[in-house]
Amino acid sequence: MDRTSIAELTALVARFRDERDWAQFHTLRNLIVSLNLEAAELLELTQWKPDPEIDALAADQSARTALQDECADVLAYLLLIADRAGIDLAAALRAKMAKNALKYPIEASYGSSRKYTDLEP
Repeated sequence: MDRTSIAELTALVARFRDERDWAQFHTLRNLIVSLNLEAAELLELTQWKPDPEIDALAADQSARTALQDECADVLAYLLLIADRAGIDLAAALRAKMAKNALKYPIEASYGSSRKYTDLEP
């Protein structure tokens, strides 16, 4: 299993960007817009397909490659956004999971898809 760090991935994407002099275009707003466009391309892979077909995407090599490419694009933009905004993604995720644990206690949320505001205490 690959143990590449978030910092290493960020450096890889930033190096690619810098070699092409693209940082000038990478305002925080433009990066956020680009992330959403790439997320839409990821979503497009599922458009008009029933759940069983979507679940089978990973088994089809061509579909898996498309899924992999779109996931990589989303990750690349997320890394650039975090870098630009000075966000430590690992720390941000740990903090968010701690908040989520308070909003979704196991006893009230186990096996439920309800939003935290609709959970029984």
